[in-house]
Amino acid sequence: MTLVKFNPEKRNNGSLLPGFNDVFESIFSDTFFNDRMVTRVPAANISETEDHFHVELAAPGLKKEDFKINLDRDRLNISAERQQENNDVQKNYSKREYSYSSFVRSFTLPDSANAENIEAAYNDGVLKIDIAKREEAKAVRRQIEIK
Repeated sequence: MTLVKFNPEKRNNGSLLPGFNDVFESIFSDTFFNDRMVTRVPAANISETEDHFHVELAAPGLKKEDFKINLDRDRLNISAERQQENNDVQKNYSKREYSYSSFVRSFTLPDSANAENIEAAYNDGVLKIDIAKREEAKAVRRQIEIK
């Protein structure tokens, strides 16, 4: 019995047609496919303090006008839409590329959230949303006397 080592670093991986895999690799690593095949949903960080819930979305390259934030019952919906048009005129041809990207993220607010007091700010590529807690939901702290 012969043991054959698998080497993922080797490009043709022992294939009979060494350039065959390179063709597919070049097609799928093209920016045309990468830009359209990758789902672009921003990562979210959710934290809680004594009197607020905090939601942070990493969405660089957008403007605050691109965002829409709305509240539907207890669901906070955050969406963004951006359209970009690039024109490149060279020699005898014209190249025109359109770029369109959008996303929607939804978060269900807990019962302890105060839906009347929500604030949002967009700075340095991060959308920050602060959701106040209801007074009765805030942590009550007091010293208990031992008798």
